[in-house]
Amino acid sequence: MPESNDKRLGLSRRGFLAAGAGALAATAAGAWTPVYAIPLGSSGSAGGSGSLGGPTLPAPPSFPDGIELAQQAYQNWSKEIMLDSVWTCHPKSPDDVVRLANWAHANGYKIRPRGAMHGWTPLTVVNGAPVDKVILVDTMKHLNGVSVNAGGAPATVTAGPGATLDAITTALQAQGLGFANLPAPGVLSIAGSLAVDAHGAALPANGQATTPGHTYGSLSNLVTSLTAVVWDGSKYAEKTYSRNDPQIKPLLTNLGRTFLTSVTLQAGPNFRMRCQSYTDIKWTEMFGAKGAPGRTFESYVASNGGVEAIWYPFTEKPWLKVWSVAPTKPAGSREVTGPYNYPFSDNLPEAVTDLLGQMNSGLPGIAPAFGNIMYTTTVAGLAATGANDIWGWSKDIQFYIKATTLRLTEGGGAVITNRANIGQVIHDFTHWFNERIEFYKAKGQYPLNGPVEIRCCGLDQAADVKVPSAGAPTISAMRPRPDHPEWDTAIWLNVLGVPGTPGMFEFYREMEQWMRSHYTGNDYTFRPEWSKGWAFGADPYTDGGIISGALPQSYRDGVPASDNWDSARAAFNTLDPHRIYSNSFMDQLLP
Repeated sequence: MPESNDKRLGLSRRGFLAAGAGALAATAAGAWTPVYAIPLGSSGSAGGSGSLGGPTLPAPPSFPDGIELAQQAYQNWSKEIMLDSVWTCHPKSPDDVVRLANWAHANGYKIRPRGAMHGWTPLTVVNGAPVDKVILVDTMKHLNGVSVNAGGAPATVTAGPGATLDAITTALQAQGLGFANLPAPGVLSIAGSLAVDAHGAALPANGQATTPGHTYGSLSNLVTSLTAVVWDGSKYAEKTYSRNDPQIKPLLTNLGRTFLTSVTLQAGPNFRMRCQSYTDIKWTEMFGAKGAPGRTFESYVASNGGVEAIWYPFTEKPWLKVWSVAPTKPAGSREVTGPYNYPFSDNLPEAVTDLLGQMNSGLPGIAPAFGNIMYTTTVAGLAATGANDIWGWSKDIQFYIKATTLRLTEGGGAVITNRANIGQVIHDFTHWFNERIEFYKAKGQYPLNGPVEIRCCGLDQAADVKVPSAGAPTISAMRPRPDHPEWDTAIWLNVLGVPGTPGMFEFYREMEQWMRSHYTGNDYTFRPEWSKGWAFGADPYTDGGIISGALPQSYRDGVPASDNWDSARAAFNTLDPHRIYSNSFMDQLLP
């Protein structure tokens, strides 16, 4: 934020960060958090005996007793939303959350749930917006319990909102259970994952059935019940919703427009997986059109199931990961007993970080060198660590992104279509992307310098839910379209870039506009990936036409008016009529 804004809101940037001697640290679990905090009433806080470099945030009046409160830094994954000082509290129980909600209502404050901060969007806080009437609520310090009911029908796991996917899947694995479709970062909190319908890169191979208890859609589709703090007509109170209650549907993917205190998810039998990596297939072959011969993305999905391509900029051969179910260890596979088996991508060599620094120092033209060194690092790292072919339990094969992984900006979205269209969707996008990148390169411009990431997963199918269900999450990107029952696949097309790269947001805008105009009609629809970048104008999340027009319309098309974007917005406003769970961006997105 500008220095003038820092001083208006509280402690100055220099004073706060210098006092902390470094604001970020990795935890033993592989997560990260802003560690430096100034507790309420201490030196440097409002009401304290002094200040560290400037004025402080006003002390929240009559803050509920027994809830730890401090000024603390906030930083999202890509470091593009950074607050030097914001009031952050640490409730110890759901009752504390209820007290916080009613206090916020009485005193004109906003409370924003804070999980792993592994996201790009301004759904938690808005960069540059005033935070003097905002309290971040850390869910991960205390509200993180996990309990498995392995004998249920179906088996379930109940977790606090701040429980990490690592902790949940570890508890499930001890009971012989797991999830078939997991995001790559295990550090994510479960409430944060549900807020943005987190997903992985999992699909069944041709002819492979979905095992009862599992889904190839989002984690939101696994929820059997949840508890949220909502307005009951006179006050905020906890209320539990079962999956057969239509009121639960907007809460399953809620964008942080409510506050969950507990969630129960179904689970299925755990299983062994294999992940093979390929780095010798040219992109023109890998991204061949529908039905093309050769080692295509489409063919690997058909024969194996889960596939992800990471195509480094200005290189010829992407890194292809291919996941498959493998009950017994295949010959040539290396057994792994824990997650995060690509350390070369989590701890970058000095040559890579040096190039990043040069790009950020005004030399964007070294993007081709950056892409090539990332590719050679990957090839060498896979060989050195024996990670070309690994085998283990489901979570250990699916989790691979740690807090030390390179943090980039990301834009793109999901194409919802029929599985038969996977090859054509990817072919069209990659050839469009390559043409545009080469066009800008010929002009001496390098607006994008990170990899293209391509993944696929299933939709939130009703048949996957093993309890009585009112239906799919209302605003999940993976929600099926009743008017197109043949659509069964979400294809995630994302491009990454180094924050601050000249022309990057303009390129993202051009890409998003092309996606929205190309993937439409009777064969496709396009939806945002909630946790990533979208609605690109001069900056992300600023195109009012998309925010108030095209985006909501994508959740009206093909669904009844009683269960669309507008009904979800109305539900949020009924459950939180005082908008204590909102901010200026969400006031625009979900007015």
